Amino acid sequence: MAEVIWGLATSHVPSIGAAMDRGKADDPAWKALFDGYAPARAWLAEHRPDVAIVVYNDHANGIDLDFVPTFGLGTAERYEVADEGFGRRPVPDVVGDPEFSFHLVESLVDEEFDLTVFQELHVDHGFTVPLSVWTPDPGDSWPCPVIPLLVNVIQYPQPTAARCFALGKALGRAIRSYPKDITVGVLGTGGMSHQLAGARAGFINPDFDALWMEKIETDPDALAGMSREELIRQAGSEGIELIMWLIMRGAMNEQVTRIHSDYFVPASNTAAGIALFDNRLPQRA
Repeated sequence: MAEVIWGLATSHVPSIGAAMDRGKADDPAWKALFDGYAPARAWLAEHRPDVAIVVYNDHANGIDLDFVPTFGLGTAERYEVADEGFGRRPVPDVVGDPEFSFHLVESLVDEEFDLTVFQELHVDHGFTVPLSVWTPDPGDSWPCPVIPLLVNVIQYPQPTAARCFALGKALGRAIRSYPKDITVGVLGTGGMSHQLAGARAGFINPDFDALWMEKIETDPDALAGMSREELIRQAGSEGIELIMWLIMRGAMNEQVTRIHSDYFVPASNTAAGIALFDNRLPQRA
């Protein structure tokens, strides 16, 4: 059967990708952020899965705002990098895994998650920046096939934290029921606290972010119990993206091993976090 071997939670701030693409990772404004990624990148380079799933949100680049599904999953053989208005990022297109994708769709629909299925999809920074956090120099291709799992965090009503955690648990069951012996990495993206508009534009809440970083490992049920209103109050209107971390965490075992975490407020109005978890059960002596 298939096995989730790790989970990676990471912000998808577009300026992180831009800093990498323009060779600014060592600039004073960015160096601390990228130094904080280094331990996770080193570990991930030694633990390449057979396939990865990226839980992310589109920013009106792959889908139109007139049609925003609560949850969607890609089943394509290939996903092109979107041009977000200033040229596409200089990173490879994404190779998919249609057979595994169709298995996930069938399993999740059978668990009463009514997914929108994308047989064709362009992926934007919400998807490609986390891949770059994982693999800064992909060359001609990313480390493995990747499947996009889209979540609506843009338009009200967004799915609740509880619903996302439940989807993550169903995703974990779907992965484990796949008959092929493959390894899987799951990325939960977005956040951390930030608000891009309104009276609280520029809002950052480091105390809440620290709480979230702790509880995503030790007590995700407590986070899943938060309402939309409480999440927005604590993390900002765009900070509700953190619900996508709960899908990643739900797909994993109840107990995981934290490999690395880091937190930084970059040259942006967004707090950026990274948390890497080993999902393999400890071997008995």
